[in-house]
Amino acid sequence: MPAEVIMYATRFCPYCMRARSLLKKKGVEYTEISVGRDRDLWDEMEQRSGRNTVPQIFINDESVGGYDDIAALDRQGELDQKLGIEQDG
Repeated sequence: MPAEVIMYATRFCPYCMRARSLLKKKGVEYTEISVGRDRDLWDEMEQRSGRNTVPQIFINDESVGGYDDIAALDRQGELDQKLGIEQDG
């Protein structure tokens, strides 16, 4: 079953763009919450993640951090499992 993925992001942040690209490459649908001009949503993101940088990514309500964090999970072979992507073989 596919994971629920939520990403708090701003439109032109380079790390947000990289995170979008990686999730797209994985074929993952996600909900993006734009925090660029909304202080209340930014505060919500900080409250949920404990961090004040974008992007902040949640997989099934678990805070997994930003782009560098999901890229590291991908290199370690753990991202697909968290995302509920079937492994070949």
